[in-house]
Amino acid sequence: MHIRLLGSAAGGGLPQWNCACAGCTAARAGQIPSSGQFSMALSADGETWLLVNASPDIRQQLLETPDLHPRSLRGSPVGAVLLTNAEIDAVAGLLTLREGHAFDLWADRSVLETLAANSIFDVLTRVSRRDLPLGEGFQPLRGLHVKTFPVPGKPAWYLEQSNQPAADGDTIGLQVCAGGKTAFIIPACAEITDDLLARMDGADAVFFDGTLWRDDEMIRAGLSSKTGAQMGHVSLSGPDGVLARFAAVNVTHRVLVHINNSNPALLPDSPERHAVTAAGWVVGQAGTRIDL
Repeated sequence: MHIRLLGSAAGGGLPQWNCACAGCTAARAGQIPSSGQFSMALSADGETWLLVNASPDIRQQLLETPDLHPRSLRGSPVGAVLLTNAEIDAVAGLLTLREGHAFDLWADRSVLETLAANSIFDVLTRVSRRDLPLGEGFQPLRGLHVKTFPVPGKPAWYLEQSNQPAADGDTIGLQVCAGGKTAFIIPACAEITDDLLARMDGADAVFFDGTLWRDDEMIRAGLSSKTGAQMGHVSLSGPDGVLARFAAVNVTHRVLVHINNSNPALLPDSPERHAVTAAGWVVGQAGTRIDL
């Protein structure tokens, strides 16, 4: 299985265009790597690729990834796109992929309905929209086997209604298998349950929600009035956080993705980064390559 991390940042990217927090300032100064918003590419044969989410930065991400460059006058090795939710930083890049290229677009029915309700996405004239079979396995590309499952989360923020509970398809995780290897991709998760940990135990790679170090991080930084829990993201720290909950889980490659610019773990010399590294995790970066 060939895995390329195209972007590792949360919404807004790193640096965010209108932010001068410590992370964004360090990225502008070249002290830490910049990154576009989260997106990945996976392939079983290294020839045809599945994109996981189409971030607003997808054009630049494709240009920076030689494996995804065209090999003919008009074409692309991108054979399919899979959306894990309907957030802007997961779907906006679809508008960049409108240049007459044919591919399959896999998403939960609720996400497809959201796209269908907005006529701007009708520019995807050669795209086949396919309903994800939640909880079942399917093969989006030859040799690449995917199973989707619901994870605790919430609807996209622009779809939120005050009394509307989250539905199973609002936030999904992916189990991807190829060549006897297994990777899990969960860029958003509001709670790490025992069942979720048991599912991932023994995996070759896990790409997991690394949005925030602590639940009230953005409030403390003066960047938002919302906690991480209100945004549908579990924190890295604390007894119920990523580092503690994964401590006894057997995973070969542990990579944090969807990392917010406010997260101090982005800074290499910070205590938070040292804690992340000591727990066996890697802070994901655009351009990360893993071949299993």
